[in-house]
Amino acid sequence: MIGSLRGLLTSKLAPQVVVECSGVGYEVETPMSTFLDLPGLGSELFLYTHLLVREDAQILYGFSTEDERLMFRTLLKVNRVGAKLALGILSAMSTNDFRRCVEFEDSNALSRIPGVGKKTAERLIIEMRDRIDAAAPGGGKAAPLTVEASARNEAVDALVALGYKPKEVNNLISKLDTDNKSAEDIIRLALRQAAH
Repeated sequence: MIGSLRGLLTSKLAPQVVVECSGVGYEVETPMSTFLDLPGLGSELFLYTHLLVREDAQILYGFSTEDERLMFRTLLKVNRVGAKLALGILSAMSTNDFRRCVEFEDSNALSRIPGVGKKTAERLIIEMRDRIDAAAPGGGKAAPLTVEASARNEAVDALVALGYKPKEVNNLISKLDTDNKSAEDIIRLALRQAAH
């Protein structure tokens, strides 16, 4: 198994990169989260990798963090989730956002990812529920979101703290227009919606 690569970035054509290590160029597929953080061509690059061996191909996947690689490997264990879909999920949202979607059973957010329909989103939630803590770095609970938590996530946390069930909160918030609104505004709108 190739666990990681350190070498020169010689080519990048989304989502594939070529990393040259001691004269050998490795073609590596990356999620967009990793691809968008790549340094310039000719720069040194380190990637955590996962080698997938199939009958017809050997494909190397690369990730900027160990957390992403662990989530990718965990997603591959879900029924009918292949490498392409797992890469698509990691390209569409951060690992922390994905964990929140599973924890709060937010199938609407998951179904907005290209290639993930409503049924696949529900299956992801069901099958990842028991695996999500194992897919966190160190195998423990995922670190809570801090400064970069969005207003929507803050509102969800606040409503859960008020006693609403996560699924109820997601149903309430999914009906609201939360773009460019503060957490307080979202909470007010959700409470008004719940009162009707």
